[in-house]
Amino acid sequence: MSVIDNLFPNNYECKIAILGLGYVGLPLAIEFSRNGKCLITGKKLNRKVIAFDINNKRIKDLKNGFDYTKQFSNNELKHNTNLEFTSDDKSLSEADVFIITVPTPVNEFNIPDLTALKSASIIVAKAILNRFNKVKPIIIYESTVYPGATEEVCVPILSKYSNLIFNQDFFCGFSPERINPGDQDHVLKTIVKLTSGSSKEASEWIDIFYASIITAGTFKVDCIKIAETAKIIENTQRDINIALMNELSIICKLLNIDTLDVIEAASTKWNFLSFKPGLVGGHCIGVDPYYLTYKAKQLGYNPLIVSSGRKINDEVAPRLVDNIILQMVKKSLIKNFTKILILGITFKADCPDIRNSKVFDIIKGFSNYPFKIKVVDPYITKEMSESFEFEFSNKISFDESYEVMMLLVDHKEFKDLKPNDWAKLIIKEGIIFDLKGIVPRELGPMRI
Repeated sequence: MSVIDNLFPNNYECKIAILGLGYVGLPLAIEFSRNGKCLITGKKLNRKVIAFDINNKRIKDLKNGFDYTKQFSNNELKHNTNLEFTSDDKSLSEADVFIITVPTPVNEFNIPDLTALKSASIIVAKAILNRFNKVKPIIIYESTVYPGATEEVCVPILSKYSNLIFNQDFFCGFSPERINPGDQDHVLKTIVKLTSGSSKEASEWIDIFYASIITAGTFKVDCIKIAETAKIIENTQRDINIALMNELSIICKLLNIDTLDVIEAASTKWNFLSFKPGLVGGHCIGVDPYYLTYKAKQLGYNPLIVSSGRKINDEVAPRLVDNIILQMVKKSLIKNFTKILILGITFKADCPDIRNSKVFDIIKGFSNYPFKIKVVDPYITKEMSESFEFEFSNKISFDESYEVMMLLVDHKEFKDLKPNDWAKLIIKEGIIFDLKGIVPRELGPMRI
């Protein structure tokens, strides 16, 4: 029997609590509860999962077999005897392993908002209160944070509310989520999992824990701070590359050439990275760089490239609105109740997530004008649309044509439209704006 077998819960038969059941937490709950054989040792897995969320409706929906993220079927949710959905935090006291996957957004000033993370840490701390028994609980954070936050913010909370000593009575780890909403190829099991722990033994235990279910394997790093920083830079790199293409689009407009044509031509070189310009929203790429700049400034350094990339990407929405308004003026389309059709409102294609979607910024930009706006998105539920202050539909109606049409999200349903379908949606002298390059070129769409 190894040191970690003596110190920590039985890796193959532990009871796991997962806090937060969104795009990250729910796949973890499902995979850890499947209980086949460990992919590393071949040992039989017999784990129980407590899937916790403070959203009572979310828990009720999951118990009834409904997942609004469309990741799992009714059968996968309702007929799993190893999985318990609950909003009762008292049930968490039965667990010895805790995985925290709550949102970590930024506030209106782009400062990291760790409110949910702190609350989840308090809940876990109370679940392990005065637990001085032989088996040491392990708390693993997957929520994106700035480098150092796990040990500087979360660990003190765990110690304070549990009366336990860090790295003696309980241990921590950080294994950043890499879920890509709407992507059916890159899912939890097929993405390499970064792992880390607060001690050598904890790190080893956590790596085996994840390796038991991750087909793509794991990559263990030396400390929690490395894993935290790796997560931040993954998305910051994408943000900067997209910012470069957004800046290119400004230059191309001045040159009177098409940005997407330029990128297509440059992509014929083997080592060109084919990033596209566009709106950068969502809960990762549009947020994570602010976590890096926040920590860097705390340390006395102003990260120029990261900050510039964020500024460029945040200015895309108002720039698009200005360009559309300018074209409307040229075509005398500024009038009361000018009809504008916007296709897509989620932050990315083929997923129902509207968090930090920059399409809302575009709609807000038009709010100063007497326009009639209609938004169509097949991934938005009726409940989600109830708060919208504009006309909304799940399906395109070809019975009405518009002065302006903007394709902003390349959902599969939009990609499947025929040339004649697009033509039906716009009046003869109308304006078509195609952010994604899927509207037939013969219709003369504006492109970024």
